[in-house]
Amino acid sequence: MPAPEHWPLGLTLLVFVASGATIALVGTRMARLADRLADLTGLGEAVFGAILLGASTSLSGIVVSMTAASAGKAELAVSNAVGGIAVQTVFLVVADLFYRRANLEHAAASLPNLINGAMLCALLAVPLMAATAPPVTLFGVHPASICLLILYGFGLRLASLTRDDPAWHPVRTGETFEDVPGESVADGAGQGRLWMGFAVAVVLVGVAGYLVGLSGMSLVRLTGLSETLVGALFTSVVTSLPELVTAVAAVRQGALTLAVGGIIGGNTFDVLFLALSDAAYRPGSIYHAIGEQPLFIISLTILLTATLLLGLIRRERNGIGNIGFESWLVLMFYGVGFSVIVIG
Repeated sequence: MPAPEHWPLGLTLLVFVASGATIALVGTRMARLADRLADLTGLGEAVFGAILLGASTSLSGIVVSMTAASAGKAELAVSNAVGGIAVQTVFLVVADLFYRRANLEHAAASLPNLINGAMLCALLAVPLMAATAPPVTLFGVHPASICLLILYGFGLRLASLTRDDPAWHPVRTGETFEDVPGESVADGAGQGRLWMGFAVAVVLVGVAGYLVGLSGMSLVRLTGLSETLVGALFTSVVTSLPELVTAVAAVRQGALTLAVGGIIGGNTFDVLFLALSDAAYRPGSIYHAIGEQPLFIISLTILLTATLLLGLIRRERNGIGNIGFESWLVLMFYGVGFSVIVIG
């Protein structure tokens, strides 16, 4: 196979589609394993979804952003990271369509999910501040990247503490689905097989993500499309397929809190793509190597997350088409926002 910089369009599209299909299929298996492992670990679906499922399904996106950043494609790296968060928020609306009893944000009420959503808004504000701050670096890494890692760790700790000792609980209704651990595998061999299967799935997703990154850079070269457009609308969507598959599969299996926690927790983790991309981008601060469009996507993603948080707090039982007001607003904001990017 020729080097990626010499790939023809046909080979590029083949690698892109095949890698995306691999990510989607393996993601289905991840959802089943994650639901069982959430019970085994005792972490609960919201926290497990945020920590392990969210991080694992995001692996392909990490590889894409770091591959692009190491090749000097700053806008592709950042747009892939933040564009993935935006589209995954839309995926939650898709998952909501598969739960017919009530609005998903009502049924899967969870304090850790609220905290993760608030932390996501805070984390997304950091790169916006960094892009307008002086281009200071330490060993080629902007201090904002270190700040992102610290804030993320703080958010995980806070979510875990509030789950164990919450100061308040969501009002329980007839449609509220509580995160109650189901029957789990008791023997060590059974647990080992689950973890082994999960680990194999993670490796496959990582390899597929690397190939998506290479084909994404080839698409930029062959089509003349901007790095921002390819990152936000192509590579980010493909690498986010595990979140779509796992969210829909989790809803169909009745693991509602895992579905919401996997998306919000995965989105929170995805902000760390920027810190890792900053480390991989050697010319300097990656935040100062991007233009207005990636910053626009970051702002749009904060708007989408805040809208989702409003829905989690409002807890509308049934809306138009069985999805709440926040879902319709997310779809509208996403459509308008990316239309601006395409036109621009």
